[in-house]
Amino acid sequence: MRTYRLTLCALFVAIGTLCANLIYIPAGVSKCFPVQHAINVLSAVILGPGPAVAIAFVISCLRNALGTGSLLAFPGSMIGALCAGLLYKHWRKLPAAMLGEVFGTGILGGSVAWVVARFVLGSKAAAWFFIPPFLVSTMGGSIIAGLLLKSGALDFVLSRTRNKQEWEH
Repeated sequence: MRTYRLTLCALFVAIGTLCANLIYIPAGVSKCFPVQHAINVLSAVILGPGPAVAIAFVISCLRNALGTGSLLAFPGSMIGALCAGLLYKHWRKLPAAMLGEVFGTGILGGSVAWVVARFVLGSKAAAWFFIPPFLVSTMGGSIIAGLLLKSGALDFVLSRTRNKQEWEH
């Protein structure tokens, strides 16, 4: 089972890294990435909060190393993954994971991104500058993940990692 879970982590990292240039929303010094948010929700539901944060961190590292991301990838993706994972762990409901991702990335991650942009990157952007694009990106990604999970497309993965009834409600 550990090998299976580790393989899923690697698969999520590969998808997140390879899709980095396909779909993103440019927002000043930031690139909002809906695929990352879908991966955050999927990994939070399937694997839990710890692996979800680790996956978000590795994808952010790889995107930065490959030049397809910015330092702002870290706060948005990791905070969103943590909130999605914690809310799902507590309530065992897919909408809780989606809400955690949207609030964690859109509000908390957008606020932390402003701090990083301001004091690390030297950006003069206003605090509210990052929140709207982060919200749009994370809402889109969360909806994609929700549709994938509700459609049954990932039932084979869920049947090997968690009880499907945990996320159906």
